[in-house]
Amino acid sequence: MNSAEAKHVLEAALMCSPQPLPVRELRVLFDDVLGADTIKTLLAELQLEWAQRGLELVSVSSGWRFQSRPAMRAYLDRLHPEKPPRYTRAALETLAIIAYRQPATRGDMEDIRGVSINAQVLKQLEDRGWIEVIGHRETVGRPALFATTRQFLDDLGLESLDQLPVADDPAQRAQLMAALAAADPAQVALPIDEVELAVDADAPPAPPEPSPETNPDDGAFRAASEPADPSP
Repeated sequence: MNSAEAKHVLEAALMCSPQPLPVRELRVLFDDVLGADTIKTLLAELQLEWAQRGLELVSVSSGWRFQSRPAMRAYLDRLHPEKPPRYTRAALETLAIIAYRQPATRGDMEDIRGVSINAQVLKQLEDRGWIEVIGHRETVGRPALFATTRQFLDDLGLESLDQLPVADDPAQRAQLMAALAAADPAQVALPIDEVELAVDADAPPAPPEPSPETNPDDGAFRAASEPADPSP
């Protein structure tokens, strides 16, 4: 099999797969005759061949996939006019804290935001597949430790957490929150610098849920909708 034929096989497999495919799975296509380095070289060549098309070949956390280019989104949205789920500012701030401070407990998040975090916020992020419990801290009560998932990286088109915007840059942090708010499973890998903030400002904030260490009647709580800085 020559390289042109091998690229046709890779192209077909990636186009037909609903999920990103890692190199180890792509090697199975060739019965492991082609090594990982050869596969990566062929994928790089495919990227160049698709450089001027409406689709692009990209590498994300879970593997390689074809996806529509950001410039195509305005047109593709006409086929699927329904809007993606919208998230409250509290949910996006909580997710940003987990992304930059992981693993983090609910108490860690509340210390940074300065308000209690409703359990429904964490459940919403878990249901979306963006966060998961990876263990428990060995302290009183053994609180759950939350971290982001591969799905979180895939939906933002990132290979690793190292590609997240700088945490202490307010503009980049706002862009990250905007990308998270707009992320749509049908149109994934939104570029962080090309999306508009889609937080639903009309959605009522979830009522604060008191943490075990704090009395909600002591007047120390700020409104859940009050802007907070999620940076470390």
